Parts: sequence; structure tokens; C-alpha cells
Amino acid sequence: MSEICPIVNTERLLLATESSEFSEGAIREAIRLAKRCGSALTAITVLETNPEFVSMAPAILEKMEKEARAHLNTVKARAKTEGVDLDIIVREGEDSYNYITEEAAKNRSTMLIMGRRGRKGLKRLVMGSTTARTIGHAPCSVMVVPRAAQVDFKSIVVATDGSKYSTAAASEAIGIAKRNNAKLTVIAVVPADIAMPTDLDFAALQREKLADQEMQAAEKNAKAVKDAAQKAGVDAQAFVMSGKPADAIMEIAKDKSADLIVVGSHGRTGLEKLLMGSVAERVIIMSSCAVLVVKRKTEQ
Repeated sequence: MSEICPIVNTERLLLATESSEFSEGAIREAIRLAKRCGSALTAITVLETNPEFVSMAPAILEKMEKEARAHLNTVKARAKTEGVDLDIIVREGEDSYNYITEEAAKNRSTMLIMGRRGRKGLKRLVMGSTTARTIGHAPCSVMVVPRAAQVDFKSIVVATDGSKYSTAAASEAIGIAKRNNAKLTVIAVVPADIAMPTDLDFAALQREKLADQEMQAAEKNAKAVKDAAQKAGVDAQAFVMSGKPADAIMEIAKDKSADLIVVGSHGRTGLEKLLMGSVAERVIIMSSCAVLVVKRKTEQ
């Protein structure tokens, strides 16, 4: 009997990979997911080049291309041993995220799976980075898999703030938990650094009022997701914490031994023009488990 596919909408998976140790988790989980779901799987490697480099160092570029194809052929062989057919693509040019997201759109990929570099490098990850831009521009949801992470779909954490983005994430998390009979942990965070009024005469009163409003909203958001999960037959717990949202999410994920964190691409304070919200970005940077960044249908 074939395994149940752990996630819906996995018909066409796109694996963004490179010939480094940091892609190992993404490669492993992409092949596992494609095998379980019978998905079409494509792997793409993008060589970062520019016209000057191409003209001045053609021999080096040729060597890079050979290494990239050798890497992809190794991945293809790994997939074949698992009974998974893999198409491979090598592209080259500036702004590699453009080629990855263009390929995702062209192939109508339903999920993009990519690796994550080590924490030391990712502490410098900013909104303009390749990783953030790839996730932000992707026409589909993106799963980021750290090198050592394994996604067993047994313990799932979903963050909610009541925004339309977190609503999409909650819906996806509930669906995944139901399909896998997984435990779902819902977390809503009241930011500890809420902006305060400058008028000192009213500061204390406003602070208490604002904190109370934020706590009530967080409790309402968490309860709504928990209720929806339980209505769907999912074993769910809900927590409200205060502090920095990403830190709180990491704390609960560690406590619950989560193997998947599900977040929306933006929060309720995120500007529509931003490619990816700061909380989602920081969660990706800090997490030792896989992170699924869910896109709303209107984003796709």
C-alpha cells in the first residue's frame, strides 16, 4: 500500500540546489516527498555570473557548468534509486532568484524546496538576499530545509497573528496535521517592544491599555486556529506568549520537538510591498527544523 501524501498540492516540486553541504537536507526531503506523493520533481542549479565574468573567464565558467551538471546528475541518480524521476536544469546569470522563481512559474510548481546555509552566514541574511528574494518572489509556497533537518510531520508548529497571511498558514498547517495525524501547536505572540506614546502623562495608561488589547487579540487568534483544528479532528494546543515573535516561535518549537514550522509570508504589520516579512525571515534563520512559508492564493 502506498503512503499517504503528507501535504496537498505537491504535484510539481521544484528543488533549488547547489553543490554544497547546505543543500543536503533539501535534496533528501524533496526526494522523500516526491516518492511519497508521486510528484513530478525538477532540480535547478543557478550559476551566479555576469557579462564581464563570462567574457573574461570562459574556462572557469565551463568548469562551473560541468561541476553543476555533475552535482545534478548525482541528485538524479539518488532520486532514481528511490523510484523518482528527476529533470535537471542549469541556468546562469545575475540574480539567481530570478531564474529559480521564473522556472517555478513556468513549470507551475506547487512547492519550491530549498536549502539553507549555516547559521553563521544566515545571521547576516537581509531582505535583499538571494534566499529572501527567492522566497518572496516564488509563485508558490516554499519549504526551507536546514542541512540536518528531517520532516516527519509528527509535530507541527504554526504561528498566527490574525493576518490574512497567517490565516493561510493556519489552514495549511491544519490540513498537514490532519493528513499525518500530527500534533499541532498554535502560537500567538504579543510583541514585547510595542511602540509607546511619547507623552509621559499618558504613557503608563496607554501601555496598559495597549498591552491588554494585544493580549486579547492574541488569545482570540490562537483560540480561533485551535478551534478550527479541533473541529477538523486535529490534536491541537494553543499558546500565547510575549516577547520577540521569532524567538517565541523558536522556543515553543524546541519545547514541542517540532519537525515543521508553518508561517505566513507576512504578518499583519508587514507592508504589502515587502517580499517577505521580518518574522518569517528570522524564523528561517534561527530554525533547526524545516520551515514552510505559505503563500496566499492571491500571491501565487
